Amino acid sequence: MFQVLSSAVKRHYPNNMAKIFITRKIPDTGIKLLKDARYEVDISEKDGVLTKEELIKALSAKKYKAVICLLTDIIDADVYDAAPSIKIFANYAVGFNNIDVDEAKRRGITVTNTPGVLTETVAEHTVAMILAATMRIAEGDRFTRAGKYDGWAPMLLLGMNLKGKILGIIGAGRIGSVVASIMSAGFGMNIIYFDIKKNKEFEKETNAGFRESIEDVLREADIVTLHIPLFDSTKHLINKERLKMMKRTAYLINSSRGEVIDESALVDALYKKQIAGAALDVFENEPSLAKGLADLENVVLTPHIASATTETRNKMSEIAALNITAFLNGNISPNAV
Repeated sequence: MFQVLSSAVKRHYPNNMAKIFITRKIPDTGIKLLKDARYEVDISEKDGVLTKEELIKALSAKKYKAVICLLTDIIDADVYDAAPSIKIFANYAVGFNNIDVDEAKRRGITVTNTPGVLTETVAEHTVAMILAATMRIAEGDRFTRAGKYDGWAPMLLLGMNLKGKILGIIGAGRIGSVVASIMSAGFGMNIIYFDIKKNKEFEKETNAGFRESIEDVLREADIVTLHIPLFDSTKHLINKERLKMMKRTAYLINSSRGEVIDESALVDALYKKQIAGAALDVFENEPSLAKGLADLENVVLTPHIASATTETRNKMSEIAALNITAFLNGNISPNAV
């Protein structure tokens, strides 16, 4: 049950007056929900990321009360200054490092996200990337399509068995825990992990072993998968020095945030075969890739689609809309950050 705010707040946002802006087309589930509630909904006509100038121009065009924004939208003091009527930014994402939350709080602006809904989907995509990298599936696909396959060969595209190997989880939260469960129960992998604190439930479910440092995980694991948020402290968490700590036969997987890896250092490590391979769904300077990354055969690249299933994206749309309707109806948004 939502905590009810004052009646003055309710009177401030009558349904037939509140205007909502959506910075890019999202699944219709949430849009319909908002329109059925009799809000005026405007959606950016640009099928792409709005520049800072375009975003400010759009938000200042009307006295919007609420915005559904994407992780590609930078919401900061400039945006708040340009559109002072906006009192809630509902991020269509779990992460919210694209929003200056501290500044929003100082101004009494609510920020929300869409947690929980994409846990299973991102975990499944991470498992798919592990399989694609270690079994060289993407590489084999390219090899076959290029007409290079001329018959079975005993040494062609040798991969790595997973059973009995060590999976290193960095960040044993919701997604990391599901990945570990799948790989432990389904593939017989041994799990080790590092997090800022021990996760006893995680250890019980997966028989995972806690390690005292990231370095311990990197040195021991055959596959390292990252499931951490982006903070100043986690930017370039995986850098040149830490890549050198990994086994030459190891793989690095990232479906969290691109900036947690020094992408240029990773390219160098892959090129020199300091590690066996990698699989990335996120990149340091999206949509750009570090120089040379796309030329490497020992890396699997997907275009930030780890949460891209119809079911999950529809649910994200619904949650973002519900965060707004709760707020505009005078209640605490269920996913305020």
